[in-house]
Amino acid sequence: MPARDIFHNAVKRCLRRATPTLEKEGWKITHDPLPVSFELGDMYIDLGAEKILAAEREGEKIAVEVKSFFKTSVISEFHTALGQFINYRLALSEQEPDRILYLAVPIDTYTSFFTIRLVQSIIKTYQLKLITYQPVTEDLVEWIN
Repeated sequence: MPARDIFHNAVKRCLRRATPTLEKEGWKITHDPLPVSFELGDMYIDLGAEKILAAEREGEKIAVEVKSFFKTSVISEFHTALGQFINYRLALSEQEPDRILYLAVPIDTYTSFFTIRLVQSIIKTYQLKLITYQPVTEDLVEWIN
């Protein structure tokens, strides 16, 4: 199993208690990590969560890949994250087509890098779904579809 991102546990905790929290909305962490298999071998998405069934709606499932963008080259980390996201989404589409994949990024990285026109174009082209989080306070900031 691969090493966890430095902010893995922070994102896990903020998903459980952020406003709006997954728990308050009926979400629970179901996988840590969520394994997916492909011809290349096993891959591990950082977190899987499910929305508990309500009487009037079907269950919803998400997977969250956590990134810290802590290294010196943000563009290099972005390339890696984008490649992982595309691979994971393809594997999920075959194994769990009802699970939606999100990329979790620190809010500082989002405001300084993910708002650049080229990056916004890539997000739109590849239909990345994002969760921004504050790693220090462990707060979920925004769901970006």
